[in-house]
Amino acid sequence: MADRYIEVSLVKRGITCTAQLLDDRAPITCAAVWDTLPLGGDVYHAKYARNEIYALFPPFTTSEPPLENPTVTPIPGDLCYFAFAGAELGTKAYGYDREVRPGTTLVDLALFYERNNLLLNGDVGWVPGTVWGRITEGLDEMAEACNDLWRTGAAGETLSFRRAA
Repeated sequence: MADRYIEVSLVKRGITCTAQLLDDRAPITCAAVWDTLPLGGDVYHAKYARNEIYALFPPFTTSEPPLENPTVTPIPGDLCYFAFAGAELGTKAYGYDREVRPGTTLVDLALFYERNNLLLNGDVGWVPGTVWGRITEGLDEMAEACNDLWRTGAAGETLSFRRAA
């Protein structure tokens, strides 16, 4: 399979970076995301994981991908996939204010832009994610925009994922 790439953008800020899908390490997750693109949603900045931005989406597969290429210590440029039930992390502070029901109720697609991240949540413990992509171009500019988002706020900003042209 040829390498596949996507563009990840903070729309309002006009910042875009390019990521390579890690088809060799997370094939099921990569296929699920690729087949659903484009995706976009309100952006949130992490509170516990440190240097992370993310957007939340309804489940977009009939069967949730397994945990592939897992990490609890993502590095700069990692794109991670998380799936949560409504009862997990169920607070508006994180954007997880969806309906509570059995099974996956939302998908969290995250971008890590700096080092020293730890996926440990005080409410539920370790939160491993699937690393399904790696930023290959534009990480420095994206990190600067993410720091601005942290300082000035995320209101009105969209995180989008689309196939690279």
